[in-house]
Amino acid sequence: MVGDPDGDGSRTLDEVHAAGMVVRREVLGDAHVDRATAATTDLDRDFQELITRYAWGSIWTRTGLDRRSRSLITLTALVARGHHEELAMHLRAARTNGVTVEEIKELLLQTAIYCGVPDANTAFRIAREVLSEEPAEKEAPDA
Repeated sequence: MVGDPDGDGSRTLDEVHAAGMVVRREVLGDAHVDRATAATTDLDRDFQELITRYAWGSIWTRTGLDRRSRSLITLTALVARGHHEELAMHLRAARTNGVTVEEIKELLLQTAIYCGVPDANTAFRIAREVLSEEPAEKEAPDA
């Protein structure tokens, strides 16, 4: 069945959508999903259903990669394709999924070589903005 991440036809499209909404909320946060849902119109309702069902319900629910790995891949793809408008959202999602600031830095350095310096430059600017929103990480006390 299309949209069945287990590939065994055991889930209906409604079940895939419901699973996708759970993952979408866990990765992007309730506030983001609530805003996107509230902003849905007749024009883009089918598109919102599509991304929830297929991106979040069929791909992000698969067991072959963990969410952290999926976040790293997604960040690279967004930089490579110049989709800077979604990069901030997925940088936040990556942090939710356990990607460290150091790993984001290394990923962006890698994209400078393979995706191009201008796109990496823009991505670093966006990352600085997003990461500055986070509360400062507390240092562990000396033992």
